[in-house]
Amino acid sequence: MRAITEVFSIFLKLGLTSFGGPVAHLGFFQRVFVQERQWLSSATYAELVALCQFLPGPASSQVGFAIGLHRAGMGGALAAWLAFTLPSALIMIALAAGLATLDPADYEGPLRALKAAAVGVVAWAVWGMARHLTPDWQRLLIAALAVATALGLPLLLGLSILGQISALVLGALLAPLLVPRVAVQAGSALSLPFRRRGGLVAAGLFVGLLLGLPLMAWLFPATWLSISDALYRAGALVFGGGHVVLPLLHAETVATDMLDEDSFLAGYGAAQALPGPLFAFGGFVGTAAGGIGIGLLALIAIFLPGMLILLAVLPFWARVRENQHLRRHLAGVNAAVVGILAAALYDPVLTAGISDWRDTLLALAVLAGLASGRIPVWLLVIAAGGIGFLIY
Repeated sequence: MRAITEVFSIFLKLGLTSFGGPVAHLGFFQRVFVQERQWLSSATYAELVALCQFLPGPASSQVGFAIGLHRAGMGGALAAWLAFTLPSALIMIALAAGLATLDPADYEGPLRALKAAAVGVVAWAVWGMARHLTPDWQRLLIAALAVATALGLPLLLGLSILGQISALVLGALLAPLLVPRVAVQAGSALSLPFRRRGGLVAAGLFVGLLLGLPLMAWLFPATWLSISDALYRAGALVFGGGHVVLPLLHAETVATDMLDEDSFLAGYGAAQALPGPLFAFGGFVGTAAGGIGIGLLALIAIFLPGMLILLAVLPFWARVRENQHLRRHLAGVNAAVVGILAAALYDPVLTAGISDWRDTLLALAVLAGLASGRIPVWLLVIAAGGIGFLIY
């Protein structure tokens, strides 16, 4: 119990102070758990980060979950996730609940500014991901085809989520033809207290919920089931970091009329100003669509698939980590992720966030601030919201 309490207190501090997104979170974890507390060796930590970057889900939260598992078993894993997520999740849920009680005219300026700021944030995320995930012309081609797929299929068939899924499948299928050999990073095998039988149970739950929730939502129409289904599926399909959840959640909520687009983009913009995982935005989406109780349920639903797939893979990772076929398929999926996020930058972020020169200047200012590397994203977003009071 003492170990679990220790894990909770350390991750709560990180959840209150870890601004800057997944890459920054991993830097915080490296300093605290490798350098200061020495819970993990540098090689083991590098191996863990490599694993989580290859899996769907929020990479930094998965790394934190695994560190908690390493330190104090499943109780420690749950304590790590809860403490790291709680601060930003509570703020997101409170924000959504507050927006529902306010007159839209009272906050029209800041909301418009947050939507414009989201353009700069997502544009910078696309650029950063493209530099790391599409380093050659082959993967750039996969990303370009993913853009066309993500934008084109919804126009033809009217289903936004089909475009995202098809782009991911396309990336995986083209990988053996286009992606060059992927180097295996040096590291040591992970040693965590989770056996293969538990991994198989986690894999079964992951697949069972992915297939069963849509059926349940169809058989028993209810807001809580629809939200659970939508956010679980979004969490299960996110490769490449928190920003990629934007197009998936948009397709599952705004495109299906669960949530209006202005509130969605304003909440997403506000999420950039908070510490902790960007997936806490799921709490905002659920609360805005159905109230605080559904917001809490949505929060669990969006994180759950990433944690289940991590538990499913951990016992087998040492054996499959050097499989070149698997690594090339995952590299193709990651390239497609860049295309999906680029498509989302255009629609809905750009189309909804930019309507006149003021929006354009604000978005460019946020982008320039991020490119400078001197101003944290949370400060830029707060400043943009304040400027919204003045210029609109």
